[in-house]
Amino acid sequence: MIEKKNRILYIKRFLEEQTDEEHPATIADILAYLESEGIATSRHTVVREFEQLAEAGIDVICNNGKPNRYFIGERTFEMPELKLLVDAVRASRFIPPRKSDTLIEKLSGFASGSQSGELRRSLYTDKQARPVGDKAYIIVDMLYTAESSERKIVCKYFEYGADKKKVYRHNRQDYLFSPYGLVWNNDRYYTVGWSDSHGKIITLRVDRIAAPKLTDAPAAPKPQDFDMAFYAEGIIQMYDGIMRDVTLHCKNEMMKHVIDRFGEYVDTEIIDAEHFTARVRVPASPTFFAWIFTFCGGIRICKPRMSIGAKSEPHLSGNGR
Repeated sequence: MIEKKNRILYIKRFLEEQTDEEHPATIADILAYLESEGIATSRHTVVREFEQLAEAGIDVICNNGKPNRYFIGERTFEMPELKLLVDAVRASRFIPPRKSDTLIEKLSGFASGSQSGELRRSLYTDKQARPVGDKAYIIVDMLYTAESSERKIVCKYFEYGADKKKVYRHNRQDYLFSPYGLVWNNDRYYTVGWSDSHGKIITLRVDRIAAPKLTDAPAAPKPQDFDMAFYAEGIIQMYDGIMRDVTLHCKNEMMKHVIDRFGEYVDTEIIDAEHFTARVRVPASPTFFAWIFTFCGGIRICKPRMSIGAKSEPHLSGNGR
């Protein structure tokens, strides 16, 4: 029985690692492989093992011919899916290079040996700095654990000074933080949650969280009107400031930028052959004005009249960034 189990596992491994649609194997190939592993068997037994693998849900395909050739058909991931995942891992600035290599190696295990070479093709990525260690990677896992178990974390938060050294906020104050969710934006992780220190909801950049610890204290309950999409699409994605209903006057060629920022369902109206308006709700801040100025008049604010840095209304949300 032990020999039989080993034989099935070796046959399965051979098919997964050595075969695909373009590289099928004959029974003779499999017998030679098994013999090299010290397993003696017969053609009839191998065919029977194929049937048992198929009954277990393994997609063993037979190309009828002289001789018949076999390969694994449907896999957990198809090659286009694997290429997409590998490119996403390779391009991510959040994932350290060492961890990126490890993840790509693991993803390559879902392909055959010949296919895995295709996953190592070159992909140009920008040269922005990546983290050296795995700390941010581990913090993300802790935040998910805290969210699912409805517990608080305690941590510190830092920025960078002119000398490139870390400057901890509020004299290294501990943040007691209840994470409500994470957002991936502009190749960065942000966490949204309640800060006991601030007495309101704030957002924190995950890679700027320091010395986090999971506590046994129950998380602060989410406010009834809490809307994660609001933070993902507004506060984190673009700006943090006073919420305004804004009408933008745009040249037609600006539509791609408006959709990139506000989504395909943004409220727009054609004004003339060359212009349209877009009605959006945004936290108005200097960052918002900077985005408008990027387009050199291609996008203008027509309603309401605004002044940079206006403080006439309280912020709807805080930000720990």
